[in-house]
Amino acid sequence: MRAVRTVDGAFRVVEVPEPDSDGVLVEVASAGICGSDLHMAGFGLPGTFGHEVAGRLADGTPVAIQPTVACGTCDRCSVGAAQQCRSMVLYGIGRDGGMADRLVVDPSCLVALDDRIPVGDACLVEPIAVSIHAVHVGGVEAGNRVLVVGGGTIGLTAVAAARHAGAEVDLSARHPHQIEAGERLGAGTAATGEYDVVVEAAGTEGALATAIDCARPGGTVAIPGVYWDGVALPNVMSMFLKEVRLQPSSMYGCSGRHGPDVRETDEAAALLAAVPELVSAVVTHRFGLDDAEEAFRVAADRKAGAIKVVLEP
Repeated sequence: MRAVRTVDGAFRVVEVPEPDSDGVLVEVASAGICGSDLHMAGFGLPGTFGHEVAGRLADGTPVAIQPTVACGTCDRCSVGAAQQCRSMVLYGIGRDGGMADRLVVDPSCLVALDDRIPVGDACLVEPIAVSIHAVHVGGVEAGNRVLVVGGGTIGLTAVAAARHAGAEVDLSARHPHQIEAGERLGAGTAATGEYDVVVEAAGTEGALATAIDCARPGGTVAIPGVYWDGVALPNVMSMFLKEVRLQPSSMYGCSGRHGPDVRETDEAAALLAAVPELVSAVVTHRFGLDDAEEAFRVAADRKAGAIKVVLEP
């Protein structure tokens, strides 16, 4: 079976044994390349990459995969904060992921799909869930003014999530193709005035500075962006005087907004069905699994027009 792993710090397609662990077998149909995958190339992880995954069960049922498995028993899980689980396991990092022909997952990881969602597009469910969680923890409500900083996949899906919540949304992005994608999703692309909530989806010190500057007094900066190299806290005096709240946002769980058993990945699948233009706005490239090395090269070149690059075994 083919799988994408790192060899000497580079992504390679290699032959690996068929998965044989307990769980549900999924024939992979699509796997997205995440920015975190690019960052982890040099970490020396031994397993198969890929946590943005969709595929088909043995009976042909299409599903998306929630790549996190929480213990369900720790103090954080017991209060409904599974994304803070003390012993979280992630497919694509701690266990073999979905950049392969097949993978085996825990039954709890399966996400049902609306008939309107092609399984080749359903790898977007995972990053959409990240953005939905950021919108939830940021406290976005109908009528809010929201600014999203960063025009990558998380930024653009955050635009869709905030607009779906009834907010007025602007996007601050670096590259013309990102700005155009934001406009297609209904975002304004000129930041003006103050915002109730700012979603910092770029993961840079400059983006955090912009977010703090644009937040209104008493406003919130939700931070799904990851600072891989650390960050010096900018605009401390502005943040202090305005009492801006910085709210980190990690992965996804169950917000409770749509019932105690509705996960944010389920909400993400529903949003993908409700906003079909998300796919054409966000997915810019598709490659076969054998072309994974080229796919990773393209994904790393944001200036050349890549947003979401998808592998299709």
